[in-house]
Amino acid sequence: MAEPQSNAPVRADAGAPTSGVTHVRTRLTAEFTVIANALAQRRGSAVTIGVAAYILSLPDGAPVSITALCAHFTEGEILISRALRELEAAGYLERRRVRGPDGQVRTRTFFHDVPHGRRRPTPPPTRPVGPRKPAVEPAPEPPPVAPVAPVASVAREEGHAAPEASHRLDDADPQAVAVLASLRIVDRRLILSRREVAELAPAVAAWLARGLGPEEITGLLTDGLPAHFLARPARVLAHRLREVPLPPPPAQSPPPARPSALPWQTCDGCERAFRAPEPTSCRDCRGREAA
Repeated sequence: MAEPQSNAPVRADAGAPTSGVTHVRTRLTAEFTVIANALAQRRGSAVTIGVAAYILSLPDGAPVSITALCAHFTEGEILISRALRELEAAGYLERRRVRGPDGQVRTRTFFHDVPHGRRRPTPPPTRPVGPRKPAVEPAPEPPPVAPVAPVASVAREEGHAAPEASHRLDDADPQAVAVLASLRIVDRRLILSRREVAELAPAVAAWLARGLGPEEITGLLTDGLPAHFLARPARVLAHRLREVPLPPPPAQSPPPARPSALPWQTCDGCERAFRAPEPTSCRDCRGREAA
């Protein structure tokens, strides 16, 4: 019998992968969270997935505000806010305004492990157990073929809405468009699309017609903005532009010129000084001369 050789290669396990990750799993019985692969393997920001996993691991009633999440994560408010907006747009995060027993309206936050509005896939119907009865079923008719629209017409319909915003922007006041486009220089969050600029330009043009300058309008739109936007920046600007300022006061007319004082004159009879338009005698001397 041949003796075992210590330098013989070890046979590779046929089921083990030769590259990539190899999981070392531990059966957990407590302190764990079940996360759907659709969320855990979601393409995009890793911060969004991390925030979602953290919120799913919290008990009901735990605070999930931006301040509370920033206290837990090292990311700042901008990244946390962006992650919450992405989760809300994907259907995982839901905010509802609920009226409490005291009559006050509060905002409640709900987090879904499966995006709300999407039905879970229903399992296929189970087949009845028993002998199968032979039956001759008629062959199903082929489904009707829907007419295919020409590619050119579909492209025209889809591209019809895009030029509409550009036409509206071309018709807007150029000075109002310049004011709105320069807001991002003051606050980087005030980045507007072409459609939003076209919608806000008439209100800015009305402010310009009231006598406000571009610098004044920029200050009124950017001063005192909230630290966190709960809506698009265009909606915040539209709310501020809703109140049209008063027209400028009418130009005041210059005050009437004061009449110039009469020059001093010296009486030829008594040498008294008095005001008169031309040299003459004083009142007393004129009275004596008349007598």
